[in-house]
Amino acid sequence: MRAVLDPNVLIAALLSRTGPPARIVVRWIAGDFELVASETLLAELERALAYPRLRERISPDEASTFVSLLTEAALVAADPANPERRSVDAGDDYLLALAEAERAVLVSGDRHLLELTDRFPVQAPRDFVELLERL
Repeated sequence: MRAVLDPNVLIAALLSRTGPPARIVVRWIAGDFELVASETLLAELERALAYPRLRERISPDEASTFVSLLTEAALVAADPANPERRSVDAGDDYLLALAEAERAVLVSGDRHLLELTDRFPVQAPRDFVELLERL
């Protein structure tokens, strides 16, 4: 199974080591699924981790180490060119296109994306953890 983790899920994994996002990252490291990323996703994550409010809780070294881990260990796929408009937030369309192109589930806590579960394979972190536990 493949999954694209929205940057908000990856950040949440760093902020709380016991919540569903952290459990997802642990399951990925254990080899329970293949993590798919892209240059755009990694750049968005890196930008967000540099925000002052996140720097208060996630050190620059921790952020850098995490992005390096993802870059080296995840499948870094090509960004889909000109993703089709599907979400209320156009900035999220690349995530849907990436998941579709890579035949992956998109795991997100973003309500705009979760509203699309009837049309796209989008799951909340808690639901994805439950799916992994059933495998």
